[in-house]
Amino acid sequence: MFDEEPRSQEPKARFQPARLQDWSVADLRIYIADLKAEIAGAEAAIKARSGVRAAAEAFFRKPV
Repeated sequence: MFDEEPRSQEPKARFQPARLQDWSVADLRIYIADLKAEIAGAEAAIKARSGVRAAAEAFFRKPV
């Protein structure tokens, strides 16, 4: 009935640290900026999912 594939329970790829010893300072700064952007995206996804969960819990909460 649904055309979507089931989601796996784990991320497709785990973080693999880069070999930094041969990188220039400029390349390291770019790498850090990229990592910070990736972290910000992950934190935004967590916040969005937390908001959805809180709304669902409020909707299904039994009145006291």
